Amino acid sequence: MRDDSAMNLSTELLDWYDRHARTMPWRVSPADRARGVRPDPYAVWLSEIMLQQTTVAAVRDYFLKFTRIWPKVTDLAAAEDADVMAAWAGLGYYARARNLLKCARVVASEHAGRFPDTYEALLKLPGIGPYTAAAVSAIAFDRSSVVVDGNVERVIARLHAVETPLPDAKPELTALAADLTPEARPGDYAQAVMDLGATICTPRSPACGICPWSGPCRARAMGLQSELPRKRPKAARPVRQGVAYLARRRDGAWLLETRPEKGLLGGMLGWPGSDWAEAVPDHAPPLAADWTDPGAEVRHTFTHFHLSLSLRVAQVGDVTPDRGRFVPRDSFRPADLPTVMRKAYDLAAATLPPIE
Repeated sequence: MRDDSAMNLSTELLDWYDRHARTMPWRVSPADRARGVRPDPYAVWLSEIMLQQTTVAAVRDYFLKFTRIWPKVTDLAAAEDADVMAAWAGLGYYARARNLLKCARVVASEHAGRFPDTYEALLKLPGIGPYTAAAVSAIAFDRSSVVVDGNVERVIARLHAVETPLPDAKPELTALAADLTPEARPGDYAQAVMDLGATICTPRSPACGICPWSGPCRARAMGLQSELPRKRPKAARPVRQGVAYLARRRDGAWLLETRPEKGLLGGMLGWPGSDWAEAVPDHAPPLAADWTDPGAEVRHTFTHFHLSLSLRVAQVGDVTPDRGRFVPRDSFRPADLPTVMRKAYDLAAATLPPIE
């Protein structure tokens, strides 16, 4: 049973949230919730998948685009893989897009287009881990699930002055967060803690003077608020090398390939080329051509490594490639490419002559 102090903290935070909740296209406001408006589980799930490792500002337009094109989970389930991957391009972490489709199709085929409403059932869906299952069950269905993201970890670490570094502190922070999670309005409470971390209890220069939890915050009392949560030092990212081949036909068609489903950028459009490794692996060009080196490399950072991608560029005639396919000029949209491939396109296109 939660003690009175935990109940008071939850109540204080909900009172603050009722006045200061952020407006987001996937969110039902506290006032609307009080009038009985229920969140759309599809919108909650879609936003949570998009928000993984990504900011609210970056997600907003993608969310609106997806819900305009595919307004229901059954619409998304029926979509072509290539269309969904193209719509996702630029948002990063592309395994999320593949799992998005898998999950939508399971919900459509095995659950009659309705998301399960419990943490345990949600956890069985493709691409849904403990955090997402907790967030969807709490926000969409008002289950008393314990929702812990980076914002919540920071808030709880400061509130209780937890000095154990992350990720070692995760079990302790989750247990402390569970003590504060109320039975009433758990969905609003989960969003309230996330809003507090995003707008007031920020990583740098937290605005303690206007924080609803400034009084009981132990880190503030100890002068540690800007130091917590502590984190273990990160290992330096290795650098990988690779080569990409960008061939344009004289009619404006570009040579592209769909990357393997498994692996980095799986299922996305990209340029034929070598694997990415500490040294450029042995490889063959996708076709015989007068390849030129534009003298510039694409540099891009992924979660676990930095990539240095050398380019080879050619304008070719009507030839049959050994790998990939030519995408006609009127069907090719650079915006459909993942960011690293779009960077390569920008460099290569600038070196080629105008199309006649």
